[in-house]
Amino acid sequence: MTTRTLRVLVLGGYGAVGAPATAALRAAGHTCLTAGRDPRRADLALDLARREDYRRALEGVDVVVNAAGAEDPALAALAAEHGAAFVDPTASSGYTARLERLAPRAPVLLGVGLAPGLTGLLAADLHAARPGPEPVEVAVLLGEGEAHGAAATAWTLGLLGRSFPDPATGEPVRNLSRGAVFDLPGRGRRRLLRADFADQHALTRDLGRPVRTHLGLDSAALTRALGLLARLPGAGRLPGVPRLPGSDVWTAAARSGPHLRLARGRG
Repeated sequence: MTTRTLRVLVLGGYGAVGAPATAALRAAGHTCLTAGRDPRRADLALDLARREDYRRALEGVDVVVNAAGAEDPALAALAAEHGAAFVDPTASSGYTARLERLAPRAPVLLGVGLAPGLTGLLAADLHAARPGPEPVEVAVLLGEGEAHGAAATAWTLGLLGRSFPDPATGEPVRNLSRGAVFDLPGRGRRRLLRADFADQHALTRDLGRPVRTHLGLDSAALTRALGLLARLPGAGRLPGVPRLPGSDVWTAAARSGPHLRLARGRG
């Protein structure tokens, strides 16, 4: 059996997500073209606001990986017009919902990161082994020493001061509130905060049972501080957050009753 070599356009291919994605694809033998506004770091200087330039960049491309953090469904639609699959690691539930309303002629693949992505696999595996109506609680514990990209930082700050509908009940839930306690092997007993990751909505729909995602930092004190910050008016307009000392170790888990699926890693 032979594996087809793909030509991949990686938007933001020199960033925190794009650079390792490009390296992995090239190591697998695929041809990758990195694109972005910085001509010193990109193979192709590209401003995504210039649609004709983006159309030209799509010529001969099999797959587009959107690691630029640009939440524009038109990017996926234009890729599909050229027969290219579109891959996006977004965690934004609103943007994901707009992508799901497309009717593209080529695949659009979502949920390809840690969360959403690995968290969805853990929840689905737990559901397959333990089907039923009981809620599945998802935990995402991040090391505060991780060098998160600009898009990930902006997404996290965007949670502050905002609410979202509970995936199962539709009840408004304020981000970074309503903590749940998890006993995580190797990490101890931790209280994490509700957060609007996109996959909890899709999983609730697809698995037919409530799925709720919770977020925390490696430091329990910083997790509590994050919850307090979410209550401050205007906190979502912060320009950014400093990189804090700590590890880059992450933990992801899915729990239903006493049953648990767990994954750990770095970076």
